[in-house]
Amino acid sequence: MHTRNLRCMHDAPQDVLTDAYPEEEFWQDLLKVTGGQTTEHMARRAIRESSICRDWMRKHGVRFQPSLSGTLHLSRTNAFFMGGGKALVNAYYLSAEKLGLEIRYNAPVERIELSIRMNSGRTEFVAAHLKSGERIEAKSCVLACGGFESNRDWLREAWGQNALGEWPTDNFAIRGTRFNMGVLLKDLMAQGADLIGDPTQAHMVAIDARAPLYDGGICTRVDCVSLGIMVNRNAQRFYDEGEDFWPKRYAIWGRLVAQQPGQVGHCIIDAKAVGRFMPPVFKGAKADTLEELARQLGLSEAEFLKTVHDYNAACRVGTFDHSVLDDCHTENLTPAKTHWALPIDTAPFYGYTLKPGVTFTYLGLEVDETTAVRFGGTESPNLFAAGEIMAGNVLGKGYTAGVGMTIGTAFGRIAGVEAARSAIEYGASLEGSAA
Repeated sequence: MHTRNLRCMHDAPQDVLTDAYPEEEFWQDLLKVTGGQTTEHMARRAIRESSICRDWMRKHGVRFQPSLSGTLHLSRTNAFFMGGGKALVNAYYLSAEKLGLEIRYNAPVERIELSIRMNSGRTEFVAAHLKSGERIEAKSCVLACGGFESNRDWLREAWGQNALGEWPTDNFAIRGTRFNMGVLLKDLMAQGADLIGDPTQAHMVAIDARAPLYDGGICTRVDCVSLGIMVNRNAQRFYDEGEDFWPKRYAIWGRLVAQQPGQVGHCIIDAKAVGRFMPPVFKGAKADTLEELARQLGLSEAEFLKTVHDYNAACRVGTFDHSVLDDCHTENLTPAKTHWALPIDTAPFYGYTLKPGVTFTYLGLEVDETTAVRFGGTESPNLFAAGEIMAGNVLGKGYTAGVGMTIGTAFGRIAGVEAARSAIEYGASLEGSAA
């Protein structure tokens, strides 16, 4: 319900999409942000499926709209849901109801019952065990139960302590639901399912430090990082703010901030940046002098002024254009700012204090292109996985805007088809046995 768009391949302009976004460009974008930590055949399957899924989505009531101001970087690559993620979810529930599907609310599943198929040795799904004590048998099953980002104990265990003795995850916010506890992921792990991914890797965004612990969603994001500088609590810069377009880099900043002392960062801009990014929900600190801004943010004035002075002196301003990878950059500065480097010299000055916000985790179940869950390298005949619980097959690290919905939609459809096929074959085999 917190999503708003889908990254999709297309070879020509479409209703709400400009120009073309071919498979190879999509693949190269994904390869770059993941640093090669992706399974190519799985990624390409998702990419190709993304080119045909929007017609299916429309049939189930989803509507799309063009990119709005502040999201124009995505007008070629991403289709936005009219009404956002809530409208998307509501459309799907309404369609499911019309199809006669039964939906259980407040019915958490605690355990998946498995057995070994005697004639093939393959592990198959038998039943789901609910917290209420109910046992639901089925011929096939799709696991679409998310990651473990809401399980703060598991996050703490994965990340451990840093060199300062801090537990970084204690300062994380969860951008989505409080219910993604990884219960069934842990259950399948204990039962020998094949895994993929690093438990510390996740879609993690730098969000306003005043954001709520859960369900903050997109509105807590601060999108002006590429227009200014980011400093830690020691008033020092720690990464290239202009490395690439914001939609390709926004999801690395949560992890970068998580690696800083106290797990905080401060985004600093001046008056020249105002109006060039989507305004955040929370107002930032505002001051007529850099000294006053430092005081408001609780930073050392001397260190902050030195950092800004060094950055300003290193700026080599060419033709500023935030819609392209322009030639405004720094020289002889570490870390460099590769693009959009303008001096911070025009009052008023603004500062936003940020902390890590976890969207979803990448440790998950290893699957094949049919989304079948694997045990010892052998696929299950009737247990499938879609969405966050298998996203690590495509995302080893990094992120680019909208690709989570690409993975969920593409492999969700595939998992549904395969589960239906499995149920039909399973029913036929039972009838054959009875005969």
